[in-house]
Amino acid sequence: MKAAFDRARQLLEETRGERRTRTSEGFRPAERALPRVGSPFDIPVAQNISSYLGALNPLAGPVDPKTESVWLFDTTAYHPVHPYPHAKQPWQAPFRAAFFKKGTGRDMSKIVADIADKIGLKEGEGDAREQGEKTIAQRLQPFVDVVAPARWAEVKLPDGKTVKLGPGGRSATTEQTVNISSKCNEGAVIEIEAVNEGITPHGSMEVYFAEEEGWMVISDIDDTVKTTLTPSPTGILRTTFLLPPSPISAMPALYTHIDTLLNPTWFYLSASPYNLYPFLRQFIHDHYPCGPILLRDASWMDLSGFFLSLTAGTEAYKKGRMEVLHGELPKRKVLCVGDSTQSDPEAYGEIYRKYKGWVKKIFIRKVTDVAEMDTNQKNSPERFEKAFRDVPRDVWQIFEDPNELYAAVDALKGT
Repeated sequence: MKAAFDRARQLLEETRGERRTRTSEGFRPAERALPRVGSPFDIPVAQNISSYLGALNPLAGPVDPKTESVWLFDTTAYHPVHPYPHAKQPWQAPFRAAFFKKGTGRDMSKIVADIADKIGLKEGEGDAREQGEKTIAQRLQPFVDVVAPARWAEVKLPDGKTVKLGPGGRSATTEQTVNISSKCNEGAVIEIEAVNEGITPHGSMEVYFAEEEGWMVISDIDDTVKTTLTPSPTGILRTTFLLPPSPISAMPALYTHIDTLLNPTWFYLSASPYNLYPFLRQFIHDHYPCGPILLRDASWMDLSGFFLSLTAGTEAYKKGRMEVLHGELPKRKVLCVGDSTQSDPEAYGEIYRKYKGWVKKIFIRKVTDVAEMDTNQKNSPERFEKAFRDVPRDVWQIFEDPNELYAAVDALKGT
């Protein structure tokens, strides 16, 4: 039911442009052709039914380290800001976690072979096929593992206290605001570990500290900092599950320059599902300034939902996420970076108009080297003018080469 609700909501939020792309590229038949990777019936009955109660679930229990695991997602600590004068509030942060059954899910071999066939790996190619299937299996595992709703885990805070995260609800994810007693200052980073470290296969949660004022970067991922360069279902499968991730040329150097010059707090905002968190986190840590990666709570155990998450309702999703960030850090000066393949211009333009003075600069990468993309429509001046209506022309800039942006970035210093 949760997956069906997510799917219905995303389709209701689908924009006209997204609908056109999904139709022309054949996403609906591609979604129907993907293999099933899980079912609610794979979850124990008591956990499945009681998960509807969320945090009030009386049947919830701790993660079993022998059979279950928990992912801890990086986050940012901030001081709550009130509309009236007040003393500085203690640090707080949204703590997010997801719970899984270990080594579960359906027969991987058939699913991997199906994806390999769709990507174009030919039978009889020997080592290439074998190695490709190993890579696919590794990246596909988070989509196949059975989620573990009605579970919770304890983590250790800097003052030695512990806090319980969860229990997870229908999607086996949880998010809650936690107060952090710490004397950390702007730019500090601490690690939050589970009390039982053996339950976190991807390690601890990193908490980045951001004071009320300063710069903040909100960056898209696909085709902004990471090469995807395809709007087609087959191309997305290939870049996600097979090819080594690669940064957009010259973007790592630009982001290093921004980090050095403005000392911002970073957020990476993507419509990709949370299943890709370990993969994307490693990529960001390898190539870019670190910061929380905000991904979509959708498509657990649902491979068809992977396409839907990336292609439907992305504008509404991103605006919603940025509204939350504004509530947490309303006094920050914001630099938004995105690209023309999806709805970044429209989302950033709407947030600029809604929160006057919050967004100071917008950079949009004009993606031109995608054969299947309707560049005439996606990159048309009319599209950008409409997306950025009532946004001053000196606030937004369209670029193809990141080296075009250094002067604009330098001009932000001291503003």
